[in-house]
Amino acid sequence: MNADFLDALRQIEREKEIPLEVLLSAIESALETAYKKNYATTGDIRVRVSSSKGGFHVYCEKDVVETVENEHTDINIEDARKHDPDVHVGDVIEIEVTPENFGRIAAQTAKQVVVQRIREAERERVYEEFGDRVGEVLTCTVSRREQRNVFINLGKIEALLPPAEQVPTEPYRFNDRLKVYVLEVRRTPKGPQVVVSRTHPSLIRRLFEFEVPEIAEGIVEIKSVAREPGARTKVAVSSNDEKVDAMGACVGHRGSRVQSVVNELYGEKIDIVRWNDNIEKFIGEALSPAKAISVKCDEQTKTALVIMPDSQLSLAIGKSGQNVRLAARLTGWRIDIRSESQLAKAALMGEDVVAGESAIVAEPDVDIEHNEDAVEVQNISEE
Repeated sequence: MNADFLDALRQIEREKEIPLEVLLSAIESALETAYKKNYATTGDIRVRVSSSKGGFHVYCEKDVVETVENEHTDINIEDARKHDPDVHVGDVIEIEVTPENFGRIAAQTAKQVVVQRIREAERERVYEEFGDRVGEVLTCTVSRREQRNVFINLGKIEALLPPAEQVPTEPYRFNDRLKVYVLEVRRTPKGPQVVVSRTHPSLIRRLFEFEVPEIAEGIVEIKSVAREPGARTKVAVSSNDEKVDAMGACVGHRGSRVQSVVNELYGEKIDIVRWNDNIEKFIGEALSPAKAISVKCDEQTKTALVIMPDSQLSLAIGKSGQNVRLAARLTGWRIDIRSESQLAKAALMGEDVVAGESAIVAEPDVDIEHNEDAVEVQNISEE
């Protein structure tokens, strides 16, 4: 083999991390096909590429016979013994049939094979690299738009931000820097495709890990996240150290930490609430900034009846029912809200206040972490 060609293969081995044996094996396989195509042979061909300066050699396996019926597959005993004196009829002998001009064909074929193997190896390496990074948040830039799809530059590859994972209120202008959540890595005929998200609730978790050292260290824990992308998010946090205030750690000095997350999310509002093992207290916290008078829970139906002051009712419900909807997602409980005046009216009429007959009902999603179905908020008119 040409020494320069061998040196080039070894350089590819170092730079692209493709073993030399793999390259040689691929070249041999391709050369076998090239030989059969160029020389119209149907015999059992073997091409061997020497890793020294021996070059390319083509060998053909033939059956040793007394009378040759097919010159491509048979060889008579006399000719066979010129190659191996100890051969007998019925044996299979390997004979070198390297043509004089095979070097030119071999060089062209080898080049094509090496380029293809490099492309395949790079694709596989990208797939493995990003496959291990699913669930991480990466900093990147917007590279282009194609119809409703946004393509994100991750350096080695362009990631896809599909419409379902985009926040409607975010602009995604060319060269905008933003953080994305790696959702999945797909194998496609054109190579690996990385799919990223800006709507996944775990994006909130990772952003807080970046901004709040106590979360990264495990002192403060994010228990649950409920999000309506682009509008509002509720985050329930708890502390594993009684000396550390979970909410204070997440908010930061003068709100600096939570504001950094808000800025990354183009102004999306974030409510941080305290997690509580007592579900009644936790539901009360989840409805903040509204303050409930009382919370009664039914464990069997996972329904909470919340009594609110008249002045706090609209705050508890939120714009278009957003606050109570997020609270239901955050806690995983069905929340029924009734005002203090409704409670007094029911008491005056001698009726019991029953969960499920309230003025506002919010159903939690089955999947609190990544909400796909909207929580239903029902306005039930009183008779």
